[in-house]
Amino acid sequence: MPKATGVKQVAQNKKAYHNYHILEKFEAGVELFGTEVKSIRQGGINLKESFCAIKGGELFAQGMHISPYEKGNIFNREPLRPKRLLMHKREINRLHDRIKQEGLALIPVSVYFKNSRVKIELGLAKGKKLHDKRETIAEKDTNRDMERKLKERHE
Repeated sequence: MPKATGVKQVAQNKKAYHNYHILEKFEAGVELFGTEVKSIRQGGINLKESFCAIKGGELFAQGMHISPYEKGNIFNREPLRPKRLLMHKREINRLHDRIKQEGLALIPVSVYFKNSRVKIELGLAKGKKLHDKRETIAEKDTNRDMERKLKERHE
């Protein structure tokens, strides 16, 4: 059977862009079991309330909900169990130092398949204040209005 190539987006955390300023992005592998991968292929993943934590030199994704595989049996895992993320030790240590010193958060931004492997994109993020969120919404509205007016002119 030929290996799948390319990148296929599975889930995206749109709330992360609303609540945080994403400063930097990183790619990590995810340690999963077979039924979890099958469930992700069906789109049974939710990143809304998820975050990452570093414990004992290892990186874990907390609150990432993977629905139980409907055709699975005893091999299904708990949907909200912490998932270990796979990165090089020096990258994890660098992230740990930045999180501790600068008061940043590590937030899952998206999940995708890359050459048939599940990857997660992490964002090193700084929380937005309420006025920042309002500015972002106003900016999006003005851009949408400008696009609409340009489209009307060209028709």
